[in-house]
Amino acid sequence: MPTSKHLLTSVQVARFVAQGFLRLDGVVPPEINERAVAALDQGLPHVSYGTPLSTAFAPDTFVHELLALPVVAGAVESLVGPEPTVDHHAVHIREPHEGHAQDLHADAIIDVRPDAFDLQLMYYPHEVTAGMGGTLSVPGSHLRRVNETDIGRVQNLRGQTRLTCEAGTVVLVHHGIWHSGRRNDTDHRRHMYKLRLNPTVPQVRLWDTSDLHAPAVAAELGTGFPWYEQATARLEIYNRVLLWRALTGDDLVDVDHWVTRVTNRPTQRSQA
Repeated sequence: MPTSKHLLTSVQVARFVAQGFLRLDGVVPPEINERAVAALDQGLPHVSYGTPLSTAFAPDTFVHELLALPVVAGAVESLVGPEPTVDHHAVHIREPHEGHAQDLHADAIIDVRPDAFDLQLMYYPHEVTAGMGGTLSVPGSHLRRVNETDIGRVQNLRGQTRLTCEAGTVVLVHHGIWHSGRRNDTDHRRHMYKLRLNPTVPQVRLWDTSDLHAPAVAAELGTGFPWYEQATARLEIYNRVLLWRALTGDDLVDVDHWVTRVTNRPTQRSQA
C-alpha cells in the first residue's frame, strides 16, 4: 500500500483525540464511489485477522484504490502508522423503509488500553441525507469505556450527531466511539463500508508535528460536549490528556492541570 506525505496536523489529531472521530468530506472521486456501490451490493471477500494492510486488497479493488488516495493514506498513517493490519471489514447496508435502527453501542468488548487504539474507517460512497438515517455517534464518548450494548437502552444524548454527508466521505473513528446505524426512511439503499485497523508500531508522533505547540491544539483538547456534566467533563478531559501524552511522548502536557494534580506524588520525589 503506497504511503503518503499528506499527514494530519497536530490540530487534526488533537480533534480526533477530543471528539473520537475525524471527517474527510467528499475526498473520494466519483469513479471509485460508483465501483464501490456495485461491489458492496455484491458483498466482499473475507480478509483474515492480522493481514497486513499492504497485501489485504487486490490492486483492482475499490478498497485498494480508496486506501491509496493520498488524503486517506496520510490520515491512516498519521493515526495507526505505516503498516497496520486488518482486524476485519464489513459491509453495512440499510434497506429502504427498514423500520428499525441499531441500539447505541461501542464496538467489540471493553478495551482499556491507555496507550493504543484501533482505527475504524467508515466510507460512504454516495450522499447520505437525513432521511437515510446516517450513522449516529456521540462526540467525546470514545474514552468512556463500555461493553458493546451496555448503553443500548439510551435513546438520545445531548449533542449526538446523525451523519449527513456528500458522496465519497470518509470518517476515521476511534474504536471506542458510541454509535448506531439509524433507520432508513427513504426509497434508496444506504451503503457504508467499515474497515478496522490495528497498529503495529507505537502510535507516537506519527503525524506532521510542526504545529504541535500551537494554541489551537490545546483548544481542541479542552473541547466540551453537551452531554457532559461538570464532573464528567473533567473525567473525559483527564482521559484524553492521558491519550495525548501517550501519542506525543510528552508526560508533562496537560489541560488545566487535571492530570498533573492527580499524578502528583511528593513522597516519591528524590530527597537528594
